[in-house]
Formats: sequence, structure tokens, C-alpha cells
Amino acid sequence: MQLVVARIGRAHGIKGEVTVEVRTDEPELRLAPGAVLATEPASVGPLTIATGRVHSGRLLLRFDGVQDRTGAEALRNTLLIAEIDPDELPEGEDEYYDHQLMDLDVVTVDGTEVGRITEISHLPHQDLFVVERPDGTEVLIPFVEEIVTEIDLEEQRAVIDPPPGLIDDRAEIASSREPEEEE
Repeated sequence: MQLVVARIGRAHGIKGEVTVEVRTDEPELRLAPGAVLATEPASVGPLTIATGRVHSGRLLLRFDGVQDRTGAEALRNTLLIAEIDPDELPEGEDEYYDHQLMDLDVVTVDGTEVGRITEISHLPHQDLFVVERPDGTEVLIPFVEEIVTEIDLEEQRAVIDPPPGLIDDRAEIASSREPEEEE
């Protein structure tokens, strides 16, 4: 099974290094020197990581055969793809790969059917489940433990405890302002 683990950004310096947007929770495993990664577009790869380092909070990689800024800049926006065993599990107890979560049925804690996970959107501060409802509409569910209370891979379901208004129109509006008195 193939997983996108990073996207190549700008060239950094003149020796062939590039910035990367990491798309894996295990960069030390997937983006280590010596790793051979497929690419999208496929014509660019495969690429072998020669070196990696963190500079000002960003991961910088250099690939075998890329020796200068021009070569590095030619890789911009290329997706890096790792081949993984579909039965492999992440190291953390409450961690999941996207392919494990795709197509899970989403139900509320009281058993009400919400829909099916069709996509996982990775945002800077949290991940979101894109859930397709039975009527074809979509709802976004933040993948945080306060809302997603259980992932049951055996039963192929995600149990959620949504706050009012997340999956229905019964939002509770709270205001810190005192209601104005009519005169």
C-alpha cells in the first residue's frame, strides 16, 4: 500500500536541499536517510533520501543525484510516497493510518447513524473526517478525542459524541452579553 508522506517545497540554499511539508506522523521512520520513495509525478522518481535535517522548524531533505539549487527547484510540489505493509500499525496506541479510517461507519454514542468516512483532511492544528451522510451531503467531524470517542477497527466504525450543531441544526448559542432590556 502506498501513502503520501510529504510534499516537496522550495529549494533551500545552493547544495540541492529542499523544504518538505511533512504528511506523516512518523517522519523519522518514513523520511530517514536511505529511504527510497516513489513520487507523483512518477517521472521524477524514485528518489533516495541522502540527508535530512531540521532548520528553523522545517525539515530539509537532500536526495541522491540532486546536487544544486536548479535540481532541487525542479522537484518542487512533488509528492513523496512510501510503500508500507497494509497490516502495519502505527507505534502509538491511539494512532491510525488514513487507510484504516477510510470507509468506517460513523455513529453517535446513542447508535444514530451519521454516515461513512470518505476522506481525512489534514489541517495544521487538527485532522477532520469528511463524512458522507446517507442523503449524499457531507459533514466535517474534527478528529479530536472529545468528539471521536472510539475507533473500532474490528467493527469498522467510529463513535462520536458531537456537540450541538455539529451534525444537526440544533446549535446552542451562548453569549457573554446580558440581554438588552426593552424600555
